[in-house]
Amino acid sequence: MNTAQNVIRSIFVAFVATLCSCAAGEESGARVVRPGAPGEPTRVLDADEAQPTGSVEVTRADVGFMQGMIAHHAQALTMSRLAPDRVEADGVRLLAERIERSQDDEIALMSRWLATRGEEVPDPETGYQIPSAAGQPVIMPGMLSEDELAELEGASGAEFDRLFLIYMIRHHEGALTMVRELFESEGSGQEGVIFEFAVDVDSDQRIEIARMVRVLTGSP
Repeated sequence: MNTAQNVIRSIFVAFVATLCSCAAGEESGARVVRPGAPGEPTRVLDADEAQPTGSVEVTRADVGFMQGMIAHHAQALTMSRLAPDRVEADGVRLLAERIERSQDDEIALMSRWLATRGEEVPDPETGYQIPSAAGQPVIMPGMLSEDELAELEGASGAEFDRLFLIYMIRHHEGALTMVRELFESEGSGQEGVIFEFAVDVDSDQRIEIARMVRVLTGSP
């Protein structure tokens, strides 16, 4: 686990512990700090805001985020699984292996979260689109088209490496957009698992984007 994740997790745990302490004895005068969404500052809550209000409700945006991110991760797995037979640079090979391992585990986490709440769990093996409320397919931000996937599948060597990095950078940027949209949706991203997972996605994928840019540009 990287340093950024440890710091974020520590902030989150401290927030929960402080909130519980406040509920046990308001007279203690403990300050309650709420961590902000990625890129936003923390905020000290006043006495009214700090009062416990029961369990945090899961919103439709929370559910949609998890369902959409399963589809998003599924395409990243498809891209990464093309690498072993086509890749040239060891750095790209290792990156693809890391993405496959981490996102496969995260799909399992998201699937459990949805199933526990009786929500539909998208099948990552059947495609990368999920139906909207109107029944029309929704394509997640940063996703490759079928033509782009075919182009990547048909490439090899240095050309595969180049396309993989370009497309995966765009794909990761799409995931960052999804996280931002989640936290911009009123009342969403507050449930414990959702908050921690979304922050982890934001942190991990920013680090991987920076690494891919360095490999693509030949920077140290």
